[in-house]
Amino acid sequence: MRIGTFVLLLAAWTVGARAGDDAATFAKGLPDRPDHFPIAVWLQDVANAEKYRAIGVNVYVGLWRGPTVEQLDALDAAGIRVIAGQSPRSLAFRDRPTIVGWMHDDEPDNAQALPNGKGYGPPVTPETILERYRAMKAADPDRPVLLNLGQGVAWDGWYGRGTRTNHPEDYPEYLKGCDIASFDIYPACSTDAAVAGKLWYVPQGVDRLREWTGGRKPVWCCIETTRISNEDRKATPQEIRSEVWMALIRGAKGLIYFCHQFKPTFIEAGLLADDAVAREVAATNARIHELAPVLNSPDVPDGATVSSSDESIPIAWVVKRLGDETYLFAASLREGETTATFQLPGQADAKLAVEVLDESRTLEAPAGAWSDRFTAYQVHLYRIRPRD
Repeated sequence: MRIGTFVLLLAAWTVGARAGDDAATFAKGLPDRPDHFPIAVWLQDVANAEKYRAIGVNVYVGLWRGPTVEQLDALDAAGIRVIAGQSPRSLAFRDRPTIVGWMHDDEPDNAQALPNGKGYGPPVTPETILERYRAMKAADPDRPVLLNLGQGVAWDGWYGRGTRTNHPEDYPEYLKGCDIASFDIYPACSTDAAVAGKLWYVPQGVDRLREWTGGRKPVWCCIETTRISNEDRKATPQEIRSEVWMALIRGAKGLIYFCHQFKPTFIEAGLLADDAVAREVAATNARIHELAPVLNSPDVPDGATVSSSDESIPIAWVVKRLGDETYLFAASLREGETTATFQLPGQADAKLAVEVLDESRTLEAPAGAWSDRFTAYQVHLYRIRPRD
């Protein structure tokens, strides 16, 4: 190897390592604007790009046997960007702004299939992920690298990790090999008793990724939208909304909808095939895009105190401020009913109006305090303004 070539590769590796350790912006990455929030679909046909755009999707993650010129042209026509797998073929398109990121192979933390159907071996090691990340950054330092991990992020007992089940200490090491950290767990349609119906695993996974990255990297979250392979149970529109907002409240900075159904029949665009789900996802996405400047603003950690009348039902919440408006987003994290009481500090003499978004109601908040009822995994989005 020539010295000049070595120096160039070393420089690219250094950029990649630094970008992986700290939050960064990228010359050819996703838009870095307060009004932009990435909402993606996983491995979908570009023939449906216009339909996905119509319900608020602005990113594709993965392209089947792509990218190709035709796929990129279709995404451009729909105004959608893509995070693609990196290969010599895909790098040939690195000058196209359609591509805003690269991705590792999916769920490397799970046990990996052996050749010829001979069972499963161990997961890909964190060291291998870091090596692959450095190679991707050397090939293109101008775009972020996304790493999507499996349900072991949220559930230590996930047996799909094989020999690394109950080894959460692997995850901080995996996360050194990415710029965007993501994971998937689908409790609404899970058939595992430990997870089934326990939607709180979704925000728990977001919490853990934020902790393991030290808050220095954006965390994304995959959201179920179908029955996947559960012929007896599918995610309801309300459950999908709850999972989305629980993830956002815990700090997710991007969403990836999983749209496939595998049983009883295969439907790639299962989200679009279910009218009720498509309507709810469209409404949820519209609200997210409207609130993007709020969601992208800093948290206000001391912006409220929150208590639950039932201590077994915790309330997840976050406070944001934009201009003269305060936003408090809250969700119940368990089954059952409870009443949450909210108190904004320093409002003893204030006259406030608490608008509950998407519910056509307004609450009184004397001295900056109000209470509200929550059913199982219910979400309430509050916008607080001075009352005229």
